[in-house]
Amino acid sequence: MTLTPARDAAAHVPDPVPARSPSPGLLRRAACEFGLTALLLLAVVSGVRWLFAPDGYGGGGMAFALLGAGVGVLLGALMLSAPGRWSGGHLNPAVTVALWRLGVFPGREVVPYVVAQLGGSVAGTWAAGLVWGPVVARPPVSHAVVRPGPGWGEGAVVAAEAGVLAGSALLLAALLGHPVGRRLLPYAVGLVTALVIAVLGPLSGGSANPARQFGPALLSGEAERLWVYVAGPVLGAVAGTGLCRRAGILGVRIARPPVRPRQP
Repeated sequence: MTLTPARDAAAHVPDPVPARSPSPGLLRRAACEFGLTALLLLAVVSGVRWLFAPDGYGGGGMAFALLGAGVGVLLGALMLSAPGRWSGGHLNPAVTVALWRLGVFPGREVVPYVVAQLGGSVAGTWAAGLVWGPVVARPPVSHAVVRPGPGWGEGAVVAAEAGVLAGSALLLAALLGHPVGRRLLPYAVGLVTALVIAVLGPLSGGSANPARQFGPALLSGEAERLWVYVAGPVLGAVAGTGLCRRAGILGVRIARPPVRPRQP
């Protein structure tokens, strides 16, 4: 899972992006999303390989906590990196949808960002297989595909994934509404991500990011539940932003239209 930092340009707002045309640099920013998501998935698959494979840590509840901590730190670092600042560091299609629904991201750029994120997911998962060899494709690693725990049906997983994204959308909007919150956002995202993986990983799978599951599901051949890990976060993002847009929810003030990202 990942949220996006508010682009620091929002602190001293430049001219709004023209409503009828994509903002300049879209290709470059989408390429940043592709690369950052690929790095994220490379790290996730690598972590699963060493924490869950028999010749590694061996799995268990502590393995999920360690994976969550590592992914959370990496995610914050990617968001704070130069490419992350340029693109906004979404790395999550549900986050891109949430920002669009909040009115701080151009609707015309949603599809290019989502395509870049999903492509980066496949590329990063594939790269991990090249780095670590056949063990990545074999159980229990299986390209780090997310699976629900015993007793978790599809409906329960959708509800869990949606709940995480709805809460994350509320947090995102609250932090975006204040200058200090915008600066703290990468760290808050890292902490939330670590907790989601550590707590929900053994239960629902703890994906909360369609891009997190997309590449692993395709390359492992376990795509039958992919829709669950796509629909849940997107529905949650829409529901959470719907609450934010209602009068007075959390005192959120998102008053500006989409803005250009800060120049690196």
